[in-house]
Amino acid sequence: MTQVAAKKSPSARRELCCAPLSAGPLSETESAQLAAVIGAIADPVRLRLLSIIATSGEVCSCNLEEPLGKSQPTISHHTRVLAEAGLIEGRKRGKWTWWRIIPEQLAMVCHFLGGSQPERVPG
Repeated sequence: MTQVAAKKSPSARRELCCAPLSAGPLSETESAQLAAVIGAIADPVRLRLLSIIATSGEVCSCNLEEPLGKSQPTISHHTRVLAEAGLIEGRKRGKWTWWRIIPEQLAMVCHFLGGSQPERVPG
C-alpha cells in the first residue's frame, strides 16, 4: 500500500494555533488557513463525500459513484480537494484509493468556529 500524495496547500495538515473566532479578530494567516479548509467543505458534493467517508471509517473510491451519483473523474476531483485541505487521506490499494478522514483537522475546524464536535442523534 502506498500513501496517496496529493499536492498540499501551505495550510494543509497544519494545526491552527488559534483561539475560537469569538476570542478575537483573526490574523491574515489564520483567516487564510481556515478559509482553505472551509472552502473545501463548502461544496455540497464534497460535504456529502466527507460525511460518507467519516461514517464509513474508510471507503474505496470505487464505492463512491453510486451514493454520490457522480462519475469517477468527478469523485477524484472532489477527493483531491478534500485531501489538499488536509481533511482526508488516501492509500492506494491496487488500482483504487481507499479514503479515511483526518479527525484532527475536523476537530480543529469545530474548535476554531467556537464549538466542539456535536454528537449525532440517531434517527
